[in-house]
Parts: sequence; C-alpha cells; structure tokens
Amino acid sequence: MIELREISKSYRLGSGRHTVLDSVSAVFPTGKSVGILGVNGAGKSTLLRIIGGVEPPDRGMVVKDVRVSWPMGFSGGFNSNMTGRQGARFVARIYGESPRAVERYARDFAELGPYFDMPLRTYSSGMRARLAFAVSFAVEFDCYLVDEVIATGDARFSKKYRREFQDRARNASVILVSHNPEAIRAECDFAAVLTRGSLTLYGSVDEAMDVYEQLMERG
Repeated sequence: MIELREISKSYRLGSGRHTVLDSVSAVFPTGKSVGILGVNGAGKSTLLRIIGGVEPPDRGMVVKDVRVSWPMGFSGGFNSNMTGRQGARFVARIYGESPRAVERYARDFAELGPYFDMPLRTYSSGMRARLAFAVSFAVEFDCYLVDEVIATGDARFSKKYRREFQDRARNASVILVSHNPEAIRAECDFAAVLTRGSLTLYGSVDEAMDVYEQLMERG
C-alpha cells in the first residue's frame, strides 16, 4: 500500500507561488497499477517524485509498506562527480543489495562503454537516463514509478527498456503518470485525474478518462 496524507507542494513563480498539489490524500492498493491523468503542468511529475522520495512535499507525508522505485530514468539523485560505477554501487548500498551485482547489471544494461568509469558530469542527458534506467532495473521493486516524459534519445535502447519494463511489471505494480489516455488504458487497472492541485481516484480507467476528456474539452 502507498498512502498520500495531505500532500501539498508549491513553487515560487514570479512574485507569488504556484500550487501544484493542494492537500492531496489517496491510497494506492498493493498489486494494482494506477494511471494518473493530467494536462501538462498539472503536477504529475512532481507527485511522482514525492512518492519516490526524491523531492519532499511542503506539507503532508507518504506512507509506504512496499518497496517503491524512484521515478524511472530519474538521475537527479546522482552526484555529478560520481562515475556510473560508483553511482550503481551507491544505490546498491541504499537498498541493501549486492554492490557487485548491481554494478554488473547496470554496466551491461546501460551499454555506456568506457563512460561507465567516467564522472556523470561528462554524460549527455540521454546517457544519464540510460544509467538511471539500468540501476532501476538492477534492484527489484514492488512498485515502479513511471513518467512518460522520460526518454533516452536512443530508439534501440528505448525498445530494450520497454521489453525489460514489461517483464518487471508482470510481478509488480506500476504508478504511471501521463496525459496519454491510451498509455493508461494499456498499463493500468484503474486511474486518477490530477487537476488544479486535487487528485481524484476513480474505480475504472474508463470513468477517469471520461472526466479527463471533459476537462480537455473545457480547456
């Protein structure tokens, strides 16, 4: 189970603050995959980072009794002075995994060649994403967090990533944020809509899509 308790988050914007999450409370049950629909800028990626523990809320808390990944492809938690190898071993220690096993898997999956032993500050954004995907897959999670906006810039690697992700998703749940209804329909058991700082869960994907489409029509 993943429970959001009164989660609020805002950012400074010009002379004021923009609220993206306003006292959001929700429960995501174990073993069920949920899609979160919302227009660009609604706060979907922010919510995912908060669930994954890579960004703190202004108020509220996330309660988890399952092992949850950080957002797939997110590399913001790596120190730029670390090498890819050091980053992989660092993550292994955090999750109590074998550093050697995680390092080996990440090296082989990311296909970075000699860059695996170079500082992350020398990586392109696509290379950083490939390392982050590889380290994510090197650790077994009960729930994977997926942000559709993440891309590697490499069509062959993207295909490889999708195959691996689909294999993992057979035995784990997924929280997928998207503004693409078809992606939600393909991957999720039910869905929620995030709009104007509020998150509403619906009993089916179709019900959530109906609400989302009405929001889109109203602009």
